[in-house]
Amino acid sequence: TTVGFGEIRPISPTGRLFTIFLIIAGFAIFSYAVGILVDVINKGRLIALFKENRMLYKIARLKNHIVVCYHNEYTIELTKELRGAHIPFVVIDPRDDIEEIAKKYKYPFYVKGEPHTLLAIKKAHLSSAKGVITLSKNVPDNIAVISSVRLYEKDLKRHPYYVLSVANTDEEIEKLLRLGANEVLSPTKLIAKRMTAITVDPDVKNILEEFVYSVDTPLDLEEVTVSKKSWIAYKKLKEAHLRELFNVTVVGIKEESGKFIPIPKGNVTIKPGDVLLIIGTARDMKKARKII
Repeated sequence: TTVGFGEIRPISPTGRLFTIFLIIAGFAIFSYAVGILVDVINKGRLIALFKENRMLYKIARLKNHIVVCYHNEYTIELTKELRGAHIPFVVIDPRDDIEEIAKKYKYPFYVKGEPHTLLAIKKAHLSSAKGVITLSKNVPDNIAVISSVRLYEKDLKRHPYYVLSVANTDEEIEKLLRLGANEVLSPTKLIAKRMTAITVDPDVKNILEEFVYSVDTPLDLEEVTVSKKSWIAYKKLKEAHLRELFNVTVVGIKEESGKFIPIPKGNVTIKPGDVLLIIGTARDMKKARKII
């Protein structure tokens, strides 16, 4: 609180009062600042801030990553597959123990916060991400995330993110799709279909895992929608020469009416709006999709 060794020149009583106030106010501010610092250190917030800054620096270097919202059993299995496919991802969850969860389930990048908030979106570096997967079992949470992502997308004026979500009922699925989700999966329906397929023919239960979903095989299976301007529109399948040009095979066609044609023959006419189920390598599939 020292202000020197006495008055250098004569000072008025008002000046003395101001100096006294300055001494007291300066000491109070200094004491308050020290108190805050001690409190932050005691509660571990300072260390947490350093850890968060270090994590955000790593996340800021990611590109074309996937932002996964909410931790649950779906997230655990999904992130295993993403790691196996070498796809970078960031998990956002509001739990206080997200750091311990991340260590336990090997999440390399994580953010503590509500996924629908702008702060969490920015911390996850969504501006450079490829898409968002929201896996909350509470549908309003997924609705909030999808809405926030679409608004953020408009603010950035960038091409649409790919948004994937989960729901249980047809009403919930329809609602999420209308709000902007590209795909909404129903775990209960998927499990039911899978169990039915295994029950009907137990011998083929691992075909999808081995030849389509596994990252160790070069095969890929995709749906490609034929647009009105597509060069193969109104052509017969054999006239498209997809196998000769791109080394891919059409194993099914879903028409706009909902009719599905399995293993279509060469004389089947391809119409705008048809969805082609194509199998081939990832590289060949990319070329075929771009051309179609």
